[in-house]
Amino acid sequence: MHSAALAPAQQRRRRLLAMGALAALGTLAASAPWSLPALRRALAPQAQPAPEADVCIVAPPTPYDPASGLAPTAARAVPADVRCPVCGMFPARSPQWAAQVIFTNGDAQFFDSPLSLFMYLQDVARYSPGRSAGQIAAHYVTDASAPPDGTRTPWIDALSAYYVHGSSAKGPMRAGNLPAFASRAAAQAFATQRGGTVLSFGAIDAELITQLAGQGGHGRH
Repeated sequence: MHSAALAPAQQRRRRLLAMGALAALGTLAASAPWSLPALRRALAPQAQPAPEADVCIVAPPTPYDPASGLAPTAARAVPADVRCPVCGMFPARSPQWAAQVIFTNGDAQFFDSPLSLFMYLQDVARYSPGRSAGQIAAHYVTDASAPPDGTRTPWIDALSAYYVHGSSAKGPMRAGNLPAFASRAAAQAFATQRGGTVLSFGAIDAELITQLAGQGGHGRH
């Protein structure tokens, strides 16, 4: 019989029974393992893991190549794919700032700037595990007064070079990365034009290195 033909009392009774049945189903659904809340939780997007913190990039020394025709401790061209062991940058992308050290066995480490070289020399074992400063046979920096001509890098002995601290020149890390010069006169001419103070290799101490390292992002490695 159609519900419209039922008496008002019967219609009310049916509505109450239907509402009770729906309430009971809702209670059962909420407690069941396949309940709607459970399904919603299962289908909700999972939270993405937090990105890993920056880690220091391991840059092993580049082995000596006897076929290069160079002496084992001679300065050599910076390979395009090597990274600076201090900051992880590619020294070949900033050849006018590059530096390098050569170990007694001919292996080399390349740096993006003289500053990274100085940081490396403070703690060689940290950046090149198993190596020590005593195993370094030669140190080289790029002569800032003679930029690369496209065929070679003007390498000079880092120990006898002169460096300008506090000039307007900014290195790869956007800090004053101690541009190097073969002579004091060249360094002084640069300082006169760009500002700064001329320092010898031995005058660059740990305090200054720490100060400069904090200016350009080196400190996180």
